Amino acid sequence: MAAAILDTNVYIDHWERGLHQESLENLRRAFIIRHSAVVLSELRRGARDRDAQRLVAQLFALATVRWEPTATDWWEAGRLVRIIGDKQDWDINKRREFQNDALIALTARRHGATVVTSNTIDFELLRAELRVAVLPLKEP
Repeated sequence: MAAAILDTNVYIDHWERGLHQESLENLRRAFIIRHSAVVLSELRRGARDRDAQRLVAQLFALATVRWEPTATDWWEAGRLVRIIGDKQDWDINKRREFQNDALIALTARRHGATVVTSNTIDFELLRAELRVAVLPLKEP
């Protein structure tokens, strides 16, 4: 069975706005869901209240298989951020934000996994550059 990584925004959309319930159920039937260390870190960074912190901690505990970027992934992410950032004329803040997306995409590609995201713009740029599989989720 194919594997997929859920992007940070999928968790946030679901937890905070109740989005993607049917899509997530379908994904669980179609893919083995793996967890990105980058996504887990982004979720923890953004968990401001106790309930959110508890939810992220529970996900971390359940995520017994955690895929991490390698040193080569970090090296390649730097190239991608420079090339794509220059083409898009991004400022330094957007480039920093995009680096995590690049790390998620590179990790997924290395494992032959699909990235599931509602951040279609950034991941389409990465898909075109890396030929990584991206499955966009749209709001209902």
